[in-house]
Amino acid sequence: MILQRIKNLFSVIPILKTERLLLRQMRVSDAGDMYEYSCVPAVSRFLLWSPHPNVAHTKRYLNYLQTQYKAGDHYDWAVVLRDSGKMIGTCGFAKIDAENNAAELGYVLNPRFWHRGYATEAAQAVIRFGFEELLLNRIEARYMEENTESLRVMERLGMSFEGFRRKAVLIKGEYETVGVCSVLKSEYEKQRSECL
Repeated sequence: MILQRIKNLFSVIPILKTERLLLRQMRVSDAGDMYEYSCVPAVSRFLLWSPHPNVAHTKRYLNYLQTQYKAGDHYDWAVVLRDSGKMIGTCGFAKIDAENNAAELGYVLNPRFWHRGYATEAAQAVIRFGFEELLLNRIEARYMEENTESLRVMERLGMSFEGFRRKAVLIKGEYETVGVCSVLKSEYEKQRSECL
């Protein structure tokens, strides 16, 4: 996989559709919806970023992302409800390792929409895109040891638990143990063929 191909592909981020969701580029006009969940401490508890202090902060962040999108350097979609147009979170690749045809999956949702299968539905679309369009060989996801809800999403995605990296990440002044799960293209293809 060539890095320039990835940049070209993501400079106009493709729209992904599922039964209930639309995954599209984040917009500055999403600031209200994003702030609704990004200000909640429980949402960022297991993430690298801290709660957004105000909607102006969220708007600045979304403005910054527009330049990242144009450069093809941002691989994250807005997760939007198809029936209402409300943005309820994000899902995409935290990073892409073009040299090794691998990527790291990430997702975050508004807690008002937890436990409805939206994270799994969005992540399935991103994984499909990763294997079928980006021609990835491996997609992994990481979670903090205490975040068993995220682990359950990874399991529903057909990912295999690989192990813990003990006290491997410094987050908000604390060293955290991180679990790693992954799915390979061959496993994804087998799962797909079994569903047909």
